[in-house]
Amino acid sequence: MWRIPLPDEFRRSEGVHVGRMSPNRASRARGVRGHAFTDTGIRIERRYGFRFTDAASTWCHLAGVLSHDDLVAAGDHLILVPKKAQPGEARPYATIEQLTDRVKSYSGRHVRAARRALLDIRQGAESRPETILRLHMMRAGLPEPELNVDVFSASGTFLGRADSLFRDFRVIAEYDGEQHRTDSVQYNKDMLRIEGFVRNKWTPIRVRKGQLFGDPEAAVARIEGALRDAGWRP
Repeated sequence: MWRIPLPDEFRRSEGVHVGRMSPNRASRARGVRGHAFTDTGIRIERRYGFRFTDAASTWCHLAGVLSHDDLVAAGDHLILVPKKAQPGEARPYATIEQLTDRVKSYSGRHVRAARRALLDIRQGAESRPETILRLHMMRAGLPEPELNVDVFSASGTFLGRADSLFRDFRVIAEYDGEQHRTDSVQYNKDMLRIEGFVRNKWTPIRVRKGQLFGDPEAAVARIEGALRDAGWRP
């Protein structure tokens, strides 16, 4: 209901997760994965005709099943204030303050994982891969980039939006998803945008899905190389 991006193994899992407050027993039925909640801080909201847990509580509960990076990506998604919101969709689903307050009151077994993830959540990431790339860069000791920034030429012409921008070094790190190549219109827009960056003395580094999820160290090394060429030093 919160459109939280999840890794493939979760999206392929069968069944609807249904929770009931303790002392009620977890639901048992075909196609249902039941949970019994003891968390007294849960708020119940109604969306699309269904009752479900509030965004901040949902995020806390995911701390027990998601990796650190995916939990951060979920948090980035919930707090995102989109540049262009979908019609009729109220965003953000939660604020960083709401997540922080909810973690403080949360007593679940995985509260420590939630606390750790909370420190890495940032405003601006528009996709799970963008968050995961940022976290790999941070762990490698690279400077923290600005996220989804509008880039302009010296004369004020809009060049495009950059996923991760290292302004002082004129380096841009971009996740190049499959949809960028399967959608010919989007692909042409991306090519023109990248050409505009290069023409205006920016260095764009594009990271494909296979490298990000198969060899992230190589992806980060390419970005680090561009930063070093521009004068950055640890």
